[in-house]
Amino acid sequence: MTAELVRGQNHPLSQAHLEIRVSAGTPVVVAATLGDDGGTVRGVEWVAHPGTPTLPGLEVSRQAAADHRLAVDLDAMPESVHRVHVLLSLPQAGGGPVRFGAVAAPFVAVTGLDGSEVASYTLTGLGSETAVVALELYRRQGAWKVRAVGQGYAGGLAELLTDQGLPQAQQLASGIHEAVAQGLARSVQAPPPRTADGDRSRQTAASALGPDQSGPASYGTQDHQNPAGPYASQGAPGSPPVPPVAVPGTGQPPGPAPADPSAPGPTPPPTGPAGGPIDYSHPRRATSAPPPPPPTAPPAAPGQPAQPVAGDATGWSMEERLYNQIWGMFEDLARTTAAYRSAVDFAESRLEKEMDQVLSDPRSRIGGQGDAAREAALARQTQLVDQARQALDRDLAQLVAEADVVAPALPPAFAGWDNPVWHAYRVPMEIPMALRIGDLGLPESDRLRIPLLVRLPLERGLWIDSGRTAMADDVFVDTHERRRLAMESAVAHTARLLAVYPADEFTVHVVDPAGSGTQALAPLVRAGVLAATPARGAAGVADVLGRLTQRVDLVQMALRGGVADSLPPDFDTAQQLLVVNDFPHGFDDRAVTQLRYLADEGPAVGVHLMMVADREDAAGYGPLLDPLWRSLLRLTPVPDDHLADPWVGHAWTFEPSLVPPGSGVLDMVLRQVAAARTKRS
Repeated sequence: MTAELVRGQNHPLSQAHLEIRVSAGTPVVVAATLGDDGGTVRGVEWVAHPGTPTLPGLEVSRQAAADHRLAVDLDAMPESVHRVHVLLSLPQAGGGPVRFGAVAAPFVAVTGLDGSEVASYTLTGLGSETAVVALELYRRQGAWKVRAVGQGYAGGLAELLTDQGLPQAQQLASGIHEAVAQGLARSVQAPPPRTADGDRSRQTAASALGPDQSGPASYGTQDHQNPAGPYASQGAPGSPPVPPVAVPGTGQPPGPAPADPSAPGPTPPPTGPAGGPIDYSHPRRATSAPPPPPPTAPPAAPGQPAQPVAGDATGWSMEERLYNQIWGMFEDLARTTAAYRSAVDFAESRLEKEMDQVLSDPRSRIGGQGDAAREAALARQTQLVDQARQALDRDLAQLVAEADVVAPALPPAFAGWDNPVWHAYRVPMEIPMALRIGDLGLPESDRLRIPLLVRLPLERGLWIDSGRTAMADDVFVDTHERRRLAMESAVAHTARLLAVYPADEFTVHVVDPAGSGTQALAPLVRAGVLAATPARGAAGVADVLGRLTQRVDLVQMALRGGVADSLPPDFDTAQQLLVVNDFPHGFDDRAVTQLRYLADEGPAVGVHLMMVADREDAAGYGPLLDPLWRSLLRLTPVPDDHLADPWVGHAWTFEPSLVPPGSGVLDMVLRQVAAARTKRS
């Protein structure tokens, strides 16, 4: 079964002879770098590119093309090679697109030589980047894995290769583009269609446990150290910093080798019942850019902005179109606000400069001449700010109109709890591509909130902050009230996760050592959607953590041994969520170690973590828990501007997606989830 990866996830590779297929919808250059155990590319002879397409165990295309096939033989890789990075770059010549944000999202698939897919990855969310690291094949404990990377570079191949430690990066990048300019594009057949066993709603033990998600994270924390985009996205905004790598020792790099003449040729495309080629309609089986949806609104009058349309973005389903449209709205809001702030800063700096000039001339410091100069400078500043505000208001009005059209079209997974779509809720048959956990806004746009979507399955755990926030600094909220709000927020997020998964494909465990979350947990307990009653006391904590730790160990051993189908018949293959309240109260050192283990290793096998905690309460553990906090996405139960965006320098205000007071929608949704589970059993 194919593992559909999202950024940061990885998946084991059980085959040594592989093909990597790239479908970009526009001509791209494909290259690959070999790295040592530290990830460093030791020299140009460790790079396969159109000018030097073959290395031991690796062959890439000689031209820029919309579709590529890369041949990989992991058994032929030299022992000094521990990483293989697959790179995509836009050609510098030919008049094509100048950035990945202007084209359809590239799709990359790792397949066996028979065409069966092992793992796939769609590089959504790219913006100004012209080069990107798409995939990483890496060796760990004698076995190979593939990881979805999606790290983009606006500086192109030269910046990318420099980041991988290559001293001759600029010269090599120029040589690659020169080699491409002399070649002609070629195309390959589409990958084979997905079989029924590949459907996301029919998960076997191996795939339902979830791919490894231990890769780089994409969301900010309290320390403003990571981006805040909706957005587990690649490129801007949302490109996480590349971790530093150690300088490796010396070794002999592999030399070029001729391609294996016995390698199998291209697989002929499959045919449909009538003998013609099959039409691949799934986005992750596409070989060309998806067409934009047909406009449903009347054309705009001359000089007027176009009428917004829900789903007015590229994609192969309405869900994907809406996801990409929300991403586009986020980018538009970020850009227009950045332009406004830049214009205001320019106006202020210009005013300051002109005032300095006035004051530096003794003849104009006093008297009518000086007053006139100051008034003229202030008038110019006001004019510039007013012009910038008018442009901002115009763009905001267009975005608000688009949001008003998009909101009614959102599916439950993307919609707020106050959206009427929940009143027609039915338990889904398939897992959605993303989940709404809140909204993002900026001070200049009080009327506009952009949904914050995270990809499913969860790439990382969630930390619901029960400590002091920006809101608590302005309004007195005592400790008990903050923890109550945090637990209610955790319940709302848990209920949404239960609601968007098919019946019996998401299991929730709760640890509430002191019972302080009893009132907030009542809807989940009353509906009977928990795996068991919330665990209490130190013994309850140890029991739940012990069982989940054993589960992670068992699945890891099964996957490493290639015997995932041999798991016990009664093994729960559903995604697992552990909700922990009031951490670290009720946790001894062993429990803390197990919790860190689950946070690090759990997502790889479908075990996810949601913690309700105040970081200051855990200060006694010192730096021991720092890796735990960094691995979690920090959310707050009240509005707070803690999400940092290094793309344009914004600090986004996050508002959690909570159930409106007095609404019965939560109980209604949970009853349907419980009824569907009873029917399935």
